[in-house]
Amino acid sequence: MGEFTLELNDDQKQVRDWLHGFAADVMRPAAAEWDEREETPWPIIQEAAKIGIYSLDFYAQQFFDPTGLGIPVAMEELFWGDAGIALSIVGTGLAAVGVLANGTEEQIGTWVPQMYGDATDVKLAAFCSSEPDAGSDVASMRTRAVYDEAKDEWVLNGTKTWATNGGIANVHVVVAVVDAELGSKGHASFIVPPNTHGLSQGQKFQKHGIRASHTAEVVLEDVRIPGHCLLGGKEKLDERLARAREKAKAGGERVKNAAMATFEASRPAVGAMAVGTARAAYEVALDYAKTRVQFGRPIIENQGVAFQLADMATQIDAARLLVWRASWMATAGKPFTAAEGSMSKLYASEVAKQVTAQAIQILGGNGYTREYPVERMHRDAAIYTIFEGTSEIQRMVISRALAK
Repeated sequence: MGEFTLELNDDQKQVRDWLHGFAADVMRPAAAEWDEREETPWPIIQEAAKIGIYSLDFYAQQFFDPTGLGIPVAMEELFWGDAGIALSIVGTGLAAVGVLANGTEEQIGTWVPQMYGDATDVKLAAFCSSEPDAGSDVASMRTRAVYDEAKDEWVLNGTKTWATNGGIANVHVVVAVVDAELGSKGHASFIVPPNTHGLSQGQKFQKHGIRASHTAEVVLEDVRIPGHCLLGGKEKLDERLARAREKAKAGGERVKNAAMATFEASRPAVGAMAVGTARAAYEVALDYAKTRVQFGRPIIENQGVAFQLADMATQIDAARLLVWRASWMATAGKPFTAAEGSMSKLYASEVAKQVTAQAIQILGGNGYTREYPVERMHRDAAIYTIFEGTSEIQRMVISRALAK
């Protein structure tokens, strides 16, 4: 380890500036249109694929950045551009993380490239964990995976909800129950390959924000997949279930389940998305406060406005530092003993909600119209305190870590 620094290195700055350019020139001009259309912005994803942003290579490079800052820096810039479009570009990443967190080398090599396709033929992937009756409460999941030994196939049945790219994805990663008696410890993740019979899209949701990102139900009816589509493999699963059963008998200690491994790895990344949205709204408000003249002077000269901006800037920086710390810790292999990953996601998402609301207030009537982007940013920001673990769940995770 070198000496302590918060300075990005030249490579990181280069990537940041490149992404910023794409966000400013390609995403922002299209943001309002795709928000109105509530459709997947294929042309923008195509554009991102063409220059290498929507690609396995790009994410792998950021993911394996030795400082841990590759992903948060990338997420902040893309979500500064527009949250809905950015989510449609990075949504596949959650499914990829699901495979990276739980899969074998061979599975990673086989499936992750198929999630992205290439610039001439763009593909998408979806991570399917939540269910209509099991959102935060993963233990009450009902989707079942039953092993058919004679055919070496898994048979999946159930309904998933809130799936980004659900139903339109080429590859779906599905979390299902393999042993109901073990609660959330009896879960496993499965790959459902392209064009598998029995998988269909249910309801597509019309959302308050992040409208350019496709969110839908995924219905699984007797979906048969080959045995090798169980992430991590059967042997590893059998060992894990046997351990969990032993521990359950002994009044056991908690075992990590498949969905949680994915969420833990991605929480600081979601925090970085929230920081990007907050920063975008803050910059609009700051610019407006400097140029909007009332009572003969720019409104930033009024303490009521200036102090709000001071708080916004401080909170955004604090949120970014929490995200960077958690990302660095994860990469350095330091355990989240005080739930630092959850802290970063909790604080950044709450800041995004607050800052975007303050931005509307500073813009006054203009902030409430669609002529200015802050009302869209405010709608988009509402999701951060809900998805990938609500703020309430993050507080529960943090408080449990403190109570140990």
